[in-house]
Amino acid sequence: MNKKLKGKTLEALSSVVPISIIVFVLSYAFPSISIGTTVMFVAGAGLLIVGMGFFSLGAEIAMIPMGEAVGAQFVKTHKLWFVVTVSFLIGFIVTAAEPDLQVLANQVMAIPNRVLIGTVAFGVGIFLVIAMLRILFKVSLGYLLIFFYLALFSISAFAPGDFISVAFDSGGVTTGPITVPFIMALGIGLSSARGGQNSQEDSFGLVAICSIGPILAVLLLGIGYNPSDAAYIPVELPEVLTTKDVVQQYMIRLPRYCEEVAVALVPVCVFFLFFQIIFRHFSKKQLMTVCVGLVYTLTGLVLFLTGVNVGFIPMGHLLGSQIAASEYKWLLPPLGMIIGYYIVAAEPAVHLLNKQVEEISEGVVSQKAMKRSLSIGVAVSLAMSMLRILTGMSIFWLLVPGYAIALALTFFAPKIFTGIAFDSGGVASGPMTSTFLIPLTIGACESIGGNVMTDAFGVVAMVAMTPLITIQLMGLIYARQARVAVEHETAGAAETAAIALSDEIVDYEEE
Repeated sequence: MNKKLKGKTLEALSSVVPISIIVFVLSYAFPSISIGTTVMFVAGAGLLIVGMGFFSLGAEIAMIPMGEAVGAQFVKTHKLWFVVTVSFLIGFIVTAAEPDLQVLANQVMAIPNRVLIGTVAFGVGIFLVIAMLRILFKVSLGYLLIFFYLALFSISAFAPGDFISVAFDSGGVTTGPITVPFIMALGIGLSSARGGQNSQEDSFGLVAICSIGPILAVLLLGIGYNPSDAAYIPVELPEVLTTKDVVQQYMIRLPRYCEEVAVALVPVCVFFLFFQIIFRHFSKKQLMTVCVGLVYTLTGLVLFLTGVNVGFIPMGHLLGSQIAASEYKWLLPPLGMIIGYYIVAAEPAVHLLNKQVEEISEGVVSQKAMKRSLSIGVAVSLAMSMLRILTGMSIFWLLVPGYAIALALTFFAPKIFTGIAFDSGGVASGPMTSTFLIPLTIGACESIGGNVMTDAFGVVAMVAMTPLITIQLMGLIYARQARVAVEHETAGAAETAAIALSDEIVDYEEE
């Protein structure tokens, strides 16, 4: 176990160091960023690395086996009401407990937190049911996505303008580090147990469909409440002068994130306990491994969330505001592209997705190829987000053509890549996006004097959209390479047969 933990931590180190170096260099390029804030960021990066190591190992030995076991049991029961009821409960409970959802609720001050959280959780629960039924009844993922996104954009025409960016952001934020591993494993377990020719393709797509639920929920809630103001809570920058102040900031916030993560994991543990009592799926040894994995998951998430919230939020906000206030504000899009390229590797759930994709595709889609495609997608999304801040461009000018291209590609890309691509959108827009990129865009928007709700928010939506295109384009490249390889093999076989035939003719003539 210690060897595995060391490997996961080294993997996290290689992912976090590049973005940390970039931010560290930028902090020195703008001297108004205090040394205390920089030290707090470095400490946060350290917690981030250790936390990602623990979380990755915990999810691998606990969350994923739990989800796969529940998914496999759905097929064995042969009872539709059981699948519907349990799927809804899982979606509702896990989403309501997701720490990132609290961040979203605080942004929409015009609607009570409990109402917003309950509505979003209800939306995820309903769409998880739809996602599970899609696998059972072998419904095309592409047609479902086209239908729901057309409905989504139609409904958004009636929503208050200030809610549109927040609503699209909610689709990425609510599929966080607790929700993603469990839901992805559900799909893998269900499709594997069901079997069939398309079991690999059906393993993906649950996160994609579940990401639509929160968007629709917030849009409908905005239409129903029709509030006049969708204000946000401004970022509070702590005053840090000494190393003691840095330690104090982390010690104050650590218990808070311990409580948040514990509250998030308790419903999952209770559900798993009832599942084990009823079905007796795991042996005693396996149960012990799962329990250890849950402790690792808890430890990792606490360290991760403490690091990003305490160390990354102030740095992100200050960097955005300082760059935008300087004469070099035109650097925002290219700097955003560089930050976006490297920051996606620091998302904890991205490593799990890349590994599962490589395993299920039997090595056809490598982790390296997935990482590169996601990085390119997020780089483009953050560059366009910064461009929106500088120009005040409506998010619809980017989302509508972007999703139109992504949905059009579903007719041409291999089906397994469609599921992977739309899952990637929810996975890429995780805690690093909400705790660093959102403050970065808010800081830049405030310095320029733009509308934070319409211009700064929407970065999560952009991060969730661009991987849909880049991953499917990667699928088209893979498909073309496969066709060329088959053609070469066919041509080689035909040439070999022709040579053999000519030899036979020569032998016959000699005789």
